[in-house]
Amino acid sequence: MDCQMPVMDGYAAARSIRLLESQRGTRTPILAVTASAFQGEKEQCLAAGMDDVLIKPYSRDEFIAMIARWGRPLL
Repeated sequence: MDCQMPVMDGYAAARSIRLLESQRGTRTPILAVTASAFQGEKEQCLAAGMDDVLIKPYSRDEFIAMIARWGRPLL
């Protein structure tokens, strides 16, 4: 999830997704990607319902590690 999207930012989108999921009884990991390195950014993402955060610039290894933590194995 990009935190700085036009129309609806990533925080609002994550909250909307979590609301829908609470009604359906489902949960999908939401992984944040942001260029903001401000203190409290990770906490703001987590409070909005995101599960993890990558702050740009990030390495290929950091990206792969995040996907491995939250991804589901393909069947």
